[in-house]
Amino acid sequence: MNEASLKETIESLKGIGDKTAKVFEKAGIVRIEDLLEYYPRNYDTFEDVVKVSDLKSGNTVAVRCQIIGNIYAKNIRNMSIITFDICDITGKAKVTYFNQPYLRSTLKQGHYYIFRGLVTKKGNTFCFNQPKIYQPEDYFALQGTMQPIYPLVKGLSNNMVVKAMQQAMESAVYMKDPLPSYLIEDNNLMEYRDAIKNIHFPKDKHTFDIARRRLSYNEFLFFILRLRILKLTEEESVSTAVMKKSELVDRFLEKLPYDLTDAQKRVYKEIEADLTGSRVMNRLIQGDVGSGKTILAFLALLITVENGYQGAMMAPTEVLARQHYEDICNMAKEYDLPFRPVLMIGSLKAKEKKENKKGIEDGTYNVCIGTNALIQDTVNYKNLALVITDEQHRFGVRQREKFAGKGECTHVLAMSATPIPRTLAIILYGDLHVSVVDEKPASRLPIKNCVVGPDYRPTAYRFIEKQVSLGHQVYVICPMIEEGEMNDVENVTDYTEKLRKELSPSIHVDMLNGRMKASEKDELMEKFANKEIDVLVSTTVIEVGINVPNATVMMIENAEHFGLAQLHQLRGRVGRGKDQSYCIFMNTSESKDAAARLDILGKSNDGFKIAEEDLKQRGPGDMFGIRQSGDLFFKIGDIYADSDLIKKASIDADRILGDDPDLCKKENEALHKALAGANETIVL
Repeated sequence: MNEASLKETIESLKGIGDKTAKVFEKAGIVRIEDLLEYYPRNYDTFEDVVKVSDLKSGNTVAVRCQIIGNIYAKNIRNMSIITFDICDITGKAKVTYFNQPYLRSTLKQGHYYIFRGLVTKKGNTFCFNQPKIYQPEDYFALQGTMQPIYPLVKGLSNNMVVKAMQQAMESAVYMKDPLPSYLIEDNNLMEYRDAIKNIHFPKDKHTFDIARRRLSYNEFLFFILRLRILKLTEEESVSTAVMKKSELVDRFLEKLPYDLTDAQKRVYKEIEADLTGSRVMNRLIQGDVGSGKTILAFLALLITVENGYQGAMMAPTEVLARQHYEDICNMAKEYDLPFRPVLMIGSLKAKEKKENKKGIEDGTYNVCIGTNALIQDTVNYKNLALVITDEQHRFGVRQREKFAGKGECTHVLAMSATPIPRTLAIILYGDLHVSVVDEKPASRLPIKNCVVGPDYRPTAYRFIEKQVSLGHQVYVICPMIEEGEMNDVENVTDYTEKLRKELSPSIHVDMLNGRMKASEKDELMEKFANKEIDVLVSTTVIEVGINVPNATVMMIENAEHFGLAQLHQLRGRVGRGKDQSYCIFMNTSESKDAAARLDILGKSNDGFKIAEEDLKQRGPGDMFGIRQSGDLFFKIGDIYADSDLIKKASIDADRILGDDPDLCKKENEALHKALAGANETIVL
């Protein structure tokens, strides 16, 4: 192999044909270099085997035990359940498997196996649900290693990625380091090719930490450099769409059945000053969940339309885009506003897309709501003056640039409900002026929270039944999506089956996970919004989703595995209507630190305070926690665990551009090339 092999397609690897290559392509992997930059989302480590007498509820452990007695099998509601007892010389435990009937014939009574999984306790009996099974010699061979666990798409298994990655490692030696030598030396960084190798197959925890630090620094530096360059360009942009103050906004606000909060009024004045000023607006509205950011976006659209221009609003999902479109339509009708809205999403039929594009281009429509379909090359606007991105941390820098580029010197308004400590926001939102909506409407009842252990589950299930009987709906969150990825967390598929068994048969329970197609997710969320589903079991994909005021309960399983800020985001899916809402944090760990962290959420609904606590409490060790989409995150760096690294990258970015603003010096040649051709791997 040589340097050119990095550009070869993955079909050059053994065992990958055309069909398999298409599956990899769904994950964004086409070439060998794409594969090498497809980092693990987690690692499996294999702890020492413990005795049954040392088991503690909430811990993930491995035990070497013998199967004793009979292996029992039964079927309940089309779900097969297998149970049996295991023991060592110090005691015994009970093991249960769901929907794995083959185990009854493959497991042998009297044989020794290693069972690894989460320990729970029922009465005086220790239990394992769905533990992973190893032959003792296989498990002992894995001890002391860190096995990568990759993000997956439908049809792609972790084993497929590992096998391909092992082959691709031969090409890693030809990867050029994008950083100049002075940055590597000053920051004591690992060589890039070594970091790539050790992020996939780390020799040990220490080597992994060094590799992750190097790759995180790369991400932060590239991102901050792009922001600095972008800000320099924007500061020179003179507005070609200077607007007049709006009379319609004043009349509209008088008719609203509620008053804006003081924070909303303050932020609106800032938006109005931008739109009527001589410079192009580049503003972020940062507000906690439920603080009323969306109405401010609609006011900005109203000013824009009244002045004869088009405005566009981009949402990360079709469900959210459709919700905004319907809200705009209803508002236009109820308050006689001059909105002529159109919806642009990927699932529209070809004829409808064609007609909508024509109407956008000739000015028939003055408010364009959609997903990233709005920034397709075939979508042209007549006189676009304002672009708004909702949940803007879901969009990359280049997507934001392309959206703004659809007009001439377009005003930019971004919205985010992700609370970020101010010290980091200054760096991460360096290209935007930040407005903070720091109070909620008085009509919103604060969410009631409780942090409980597994023994509380039966009580929680009865509470869920009561809420459903009152006509309300419920979210239940589980971190993982299928058996075998991690055994110390509740499994969404199996959990859904268990929940159906525990709850009344009249309650409709359904499941949503991140591996579903976008159309499948949207269809389920629409059903939930239309009250066709009572309880929705989900991964964190509902973090950004449709507004369902009727949902009053959020129950989060294995809450100790999430960051505080992410838990707060999840909690924000309830408490959006007039009824009292509740959030149940299920803590399955016996760790005092985990209990202390979750106690912060139990006592506070303030996202910014929680973000500050998250920053104080989390550290690099948390990188072994679960990383799910939805948290404001980089591909591998973590803004909370790596806050010091972000600050260092910010200082280095200022130093680089201060000395070489165009990155034209020889020593910055590789950096310039990497920056210009960097993949959009950052979602901020």
